[in-house]
Amino acid sequence: MTKEFVQLNNITIVRPLFLVLALTLLAGFGGSFGANATAASTPAPLSADNLNLIFVVSEDLAYQAPGDLNPATANLTNRGLQRSLRMATFLRRRVLGSKNVTGIYVLEPMTHLQTPSNYPDMAAPETIQQFALLNQITLSSVLPPEYFPYTGNSYPLNVSYAPGSVPTGVATPTAYCPNCQGLDFNDQEDNNETLVAGIVTAEVPGFYVFSAPWETTKALLANINDIEDYNLSLPASYQGPNYIYAISITPSGIPRLITYNSHVNPGSKYPALPAPKPKIGTQCTGQAPFSLDVTGGDDHAVVPQGINTNETLYIVRHADAHPLPYWSDGNYVCAGQWRALDLPNALRGKVNPGVVYSSDPAQTSLGTEGFSWSGVAPPLTVEPYAIANNLPFDLAASFNLSDENACQESSDFFFGTHLTDVTSPGLSNQTVLLGWSYQFIQPMVNSLISSYFPPNTCSQVPSPCPQAPAWPSTDYDTVWTVKLDAEGNLTVNNMKCEGIDSAKLPATCPHF
Repeated sequence: MTKEFVQLNNITIVRPLFLVLALTLLAGFGGSFGANATAASTPAPLSADNLNLIFVVSEDLAYQAPGDLNPATANLTNRGLQRSLRMATFLRRRVLGSKNVTGIYVLEPMTHLQTPSNYPDMAAPETIQQFALLNQITLSSVLPPEYFPYTGNSYPLNVSYAPGSVPTGVATPTAYCPNCQGLDFNDQEDNNETLVAGIVTAEVPGFYVFSAPWETTKALLANINDIEDYNLSLPASYQGPNYIYAISITPSGIPRLITYNSHVNPGSKYPALPAPKPKIGTQCTGQAPFSLDVTGGDDHAVVPQGINTNETLYIVRHADAHPLPYWSDGNYVCAGQWRALDLPNALRGKVNPGVVYSSDPAQTSLGTEGFSWSGVAPPLTVEPYAIANNLPFDLAASFNLSDENACQESSDFFFGTHLTDVTSPGLSNQTVLLGWSYQFIQPMVNSLISSYFPPNTCSQVPSPCPQAPAWPSTDYDTVWTVKLDAEGNLTVNNMKCEGIDSAKLPATCPHF
């Protein structure tokens, strides 16, 4: 087990989980959705006494509103992102009645590859992320001699693989996460129906939200309707991304289908953050500066055979997710949403990637005490950057970050340093932005460095090899730059930063 998920999951959930956001947080929501979505035209919010299955249809290349999806990348456009941000407000206020969500289940992106380049479906998690952050969860950090509960503006997204639904070419998780299972586009082993039927059988009232494309949503609605003998009249065709469908089941078991239309009419520009906007500076203060070079022929270094050439990799850490030590639900908190949405502005003129990468959120490692989470924070940190710049977004999914040799596997994937079973995308002659978990960054870079030296050389004490320092646990701002030149010689430094001060980020989420 890696350090990351021990830290993320070595926690205790404090009951009750489902806390209601203060009504004052809802001030300023005016204009978040269409003017036609009036109280007279919108059904009443769902009852918290009922068991409510709520389906938010994400967009894909087959079913979308014109202008919401980039056909070359299958990713959201600025307009599509604007819609998701505004839909979040409508969903929480008009559908949940400002009550806290009970569970959020999202499409596993690698189960739905699109375009000839087979890009994963990140539209589904991005569609529901803003809504997740308008909810709260209370967790306790494990800080002896007692537990310290903290309520964060965040909610976990369940997006992990179920047994039998891991796609071809994706590394099988070291351990499955039954409590954070997501939705499979192809519904292998009927795992989607098993998930929802289990929620219905448990008969725990609340609000269970699902985010997936129309194909998956339509099939799941129909199959649950049949399995549970609800005899509901379901929508026969795609009605657009503004529609939300809810099966509300009373304590006596009587189901009802309720349809909501948000009437959201988003703009086409990248969303502007409301005040207070994060202040972007130029000073990097999170780490001591370093710069190192590894050149073939110097100090016994040899350029590895087959290594990538003319590659630049910019590495950023996932957005703010740890308001207390060991506190995390796999997602980032509201401060992280400010950072993620402002990342295109923060990095403007500092980096120039042609593609964006991150980790697969569906590959989850189990934590201690039985708690586990889907790791959505890294990909959802850099997803807005890809949207704002119309860049392809891909996931490194052919290995697990919880593998014993994950540092070498990640180096293989991004730099082509060894001959292993890891499938490399071949990033020579490319510039890449990578969103990654902080404690995996240094081991990956040091594994890359060690590939230039004879085996076991760098593990000697003291090491004769240059070594990148550990990434501080409190630093979300620094950017590492890793460059391979035309001969494969290596330079690494941390001279760039986003310039966003975590201490000045609001604790409550931006409202749209």
